[in-house]
Amino acid sequence: MKHFLRMLIQVCLYFYCKFLWRCLKFVMRKLTGKCELQRICYNTKPGASRTMKIETSLRDSKSKLLQTSVSVHPDAIEKTIEDIMELKKINPDINPQLGISLQACLLQIVGYRNLIADVEKLRREPYDSDNPQHEEMLLKLWKFLKPNTPLESRISKQWCEIGFQGDDPKTDFRGMGLLGLYNLQYFAEKDATAAQQVLSDSLHPKCRDITKEEISKFSKAEWEKKRMDKAIGYSFAIVGINITDLAYNLLVSGALKTHFYNIAPEAPTLSHFQQTFCYLMHEFHKFWIEEDPMDIMEFNRVREKFRKRIIKQLQNPEMALCPHFAASEGLVNM
Repeated sequence: MKHFLRMLIQVCLYFYCKFLWRCLKFVMRKLTGKCELQRICYNTKPGASRTMKIETSLRDSKSKLLQTSVSVHPDAIEKTIEDIMELKKINPDINPQLGISLQACLLQIVGYRNLIADVEKLRREPYDSDNPQHEEMLLKLWKFLKPNTPLESRISKQWCEIGFQGDDPKTDFRGMGLLGLYNLQYFAEKDATAAQQVLSDSLHPKCRDITKEEISKFSKAEWEKKRMDKAIGYSFAIVGINITDLAYNLLVSGALKTHFYNIAPEAPTLSHFQQTFCYLMHEFHKFWIEEDPMDIMEFNRVREKFRKRIIKQLQNPEMALCPHFAASEGLVNM
């Protein structure tokens, strides 16, 4: 009974707030002479803040035209904006900037939805060793990461040298499908120096420098033990597939909207997603060293802590993940 009453109260509050919000929008329209879309575009600077407000306004509108505008085909955006202007009785000659602003926002909104579809398609496609294109990508990954070491054979224990679990990497791609391979190859090719350095560090980890403040917290016995501890490395390729999973979930949950709406002036693309993966790999590597785990069994703890840190950063509407490597030089904060 209590559960039913709680649900009833929540439903009543929902409809009350929705009704109240529509009344408030009506009053604001009468007072300012502008609809909500105009007020957002004129009073909010370009980027995630504006685009996310426009997206919410369109999605929550009682108009079917506005609701469906967030999922139209990119080629139909211009016509959709004309229809919205007509519905809202806005003269495009008097308000030319509104159409431009709405177009930029819709390109980002629709582009984000399409990017999810593109990424999902790659994730669902399994690695096929009988597919020459898949095999070529895998062999390129080896060449980019180990340019001075020939691969002796396709099935080889050498794959463990770049962080795969066995002698045939195809079994490691089961979780993320081709998406994991696409991301790893992109990182290894587009930013070879950084990728090779991260790989080297993962194989030959170094302990981070310990500050004087941290030293003072250790007893003599603890400090001697700490000095003798070896830094823990990780499997580069397996971690890359794991970080692909992290990037995928950030994308699907909508957490990456802040980042993409701030750095992509139009529709975010697969390249933007892969650049974000490169950034996450780079940052996770530094984070792993900072955390200085006791053993590889702490991986899940470190990954979860890293995930929470990234999500917290992305909750800031002004946030754009700012990489410091060649793969993402094209990213700009609007």
